[in-house]
Amino acid sequence: MSIIKDASLADAGKKRIEWIGERMPVLRKIRERYEKEKPLEGVKITACLHVTSETANLMLTLLAGGAEISLTAANPLSTQDDVAAALAERMKVFAFRGETEKEYYDCLAKALELRPNIILDDGGDAITAVHTSLESFVTNVKGACEETTTGVIRERALAAEGRLKFPIIAINDAETKMMFDNRYGTGQSTLHGIMNATNILFAGRTVVVAGYGWCGRGVAMRARGMGANVIVVETNPRKALEAAMDGYRVMPMRKAAEIGDLFITVTGDISVIRGEHFRLMKNGAILANAGHFNVEIDLKELEELAVEKKDISENVTEYVLEDRRKLYLLSQGRIVNLAAAYGHPPEVMDMSFANQALCARFLVENHEKLERYVYSVPKEIDEEVARLKLETMGIEIEELTEEQQKYLGSWSLGTQ
Repeated sequence: MSIIKDASLADAGKKRIEWIGERMPVLRKIRERYEKEKPLEGVKITACLHVTSETANLMLTLLAGGAEISLTAANPLSTQDDVAAALAERMKVFAFRGETEKEYYDCLAKALELRPNIILDDGGDAITAVHTSLESFVTNVKGACEETTTGVIRERALAAEGRLKFPIIAINDAETKMMFDNRYGTGQSTLHGIMNATNILFAGRTVVVAGYGWCGRGVAMRARGMGANVIVVETNPRKALEAAMDGYRVMPMRKAAEIGDLFITVTGDISVIRGEHFRLMKNGAILANAGHFNVEIDLKELEELAVEKKDISENVTEYVLEDRRKLYLLSQGRIVNLAAAYGHPPEVMDMSFANQALCARFLVENHEKLERYVYSVPKEIDEEVARLKLETMGIEIEELTEEQQKYLGSWSLGTQ
């Protein structure tokens, strides 16, 4: 039996899922194919993903392919309860918005009771669980797909230690995911979440973006587009150089802390903003996280420094420090674009979830040939997703002539 907030919300969830599905044409094409071919017939899939209307359309695609599914949330604050109710009519769902940490892990365990053949993960919690506390559920797993940078980092660490028990495909590393979902999706949805929570004006404000990977690039680009003065904090010299060449000021957090109005973490690491930085911040500074877990802003140190704390609204908490400066934390330090908004637009999730759907099939058909390793998405799948997306957008591209193909495949023609 599913564990959801309210089954009576199902009709509203169905309308939301249908609306979003109209904006995910690539996934719709794959669903039509899967309905005919049934490539996942008899396959059990546990998905630990954000339970949103976009995810629902992925689940319906897998269902059309013949899969049996259990779904749990990848974040305690990202679940859309009406969507969970709608999906619970067709599969097992263990998710509701506002889960405690215990409820979150209890739901994860319930979803894994399916004893899946394939795991679809977003952040690595399900994959980590079957390697540790829920190791008994790993016996039937043929492979897994990982959606995020954070999860891929964790799983590559598992592989490096020789502890990985099955092959994993890093969906995050697909160009049709990383370059679009991470940049355009995170960029837009993060600002949307912040504006929903605060209604602040970005124009003229100093915004500090911690991290300049694809997600950080997107956040910085969109903040600058809204008129903000953007500072980038980065530890990687190549990425820091790229940020500088893109026209952003680059500096360490200890310097940015003194001048920033809004701080957005997008790194995947812990304690990116911590006590030493809180002590330097302006009165009224706003703290937001767009990384996967609520560890990028050191909440323990913020609590210890505060002499007063109160909720201003559902997604804004005020912390008053000893010198009466006020800092504002958004969405309890959890991923702001899902906690305070709708998450990524369906047009970019269309590509990410198309990769998930195609890679789930790839694992079913090829797992015996694969080692216990974290693989990139096969090039042919990445390119198929791009081709399908262009097709649905009505865009035609150039084709190489036979002469051009021969030239590109030759070592001697270029010297004649």
